[in-house]
Amino acid sequence: MKMRQSLADWERAFVQEISRDRHLRASLQRTAEQRTRKRRTERRHKRGSLRFALLVLTLVMTVAVVTVVMFRTLYLLLG
Repeated sequence: MKMRQSLADWERAFVQEISRDRHLRASLQRTAEQRTRKRRTERRHKRGSLRFALLVLTLVMTVAVVTVVMFRTLYLLLG
């Protein structure tokens, strides 16, 4: 009888340990997924900011080139 009770205790402890491991694994998985989502959002924001800066730079350079070409053309036509 003592052996059976001991074996039942071992089985119960084993089941509890498996249950704890499953909960821990699920918690770690959720944490990893949250970190991944956060990193993706940060990368997307960073890329968006970089693209916006490149767009502004391109527009400024276009304005500068068009202005220079316009005044040179005007100088050649009137000069």
